[in-house]
Amino acid sequence: MFPNGWPGAALLLLRLVAGIVLIYDGVVALRTGPDLATTIVHSVAIVAGMLLVVGLWTPIAGTLVILVEICFASLGAIQLRCNILLGALGVALAALGPGVRSIDALRYGRRRFDIRDP
Repeated sequence: MFPNGWPGAALLLLRLVAGIVLIYDGVVALRTGPDLATTIVHSVAIVAGMLLVVGLWTPIAGTLVILVEICFASLGAIQLRCNILLGALGVALAALGPGVRSIDALRYGRRRFDIRDP
């Protein structure tokens, strides 16, 4: 779905906030030089954040956010509230889609199918 108007603006806001937070947290964490497993998870978080910001493959990016936040919570993250909130945003974005202001909407757009009686 590619809603426009206020619902489309709200989806854009959700995508931007989740994407920017994921990118920022990932870059800050990678600068501290974590172990290999944490580096992989933060790298996936950065990629998912970039996909959300531009609105490309939003259901896949939302699913990646869910998996990343589950990994962070299972690794004993300090900010459990943030992990829960970002995971919930990932679920919402995976279910609702990107909105009209996204690359997905430009690539796939709205299509109308008319089914006629034979």
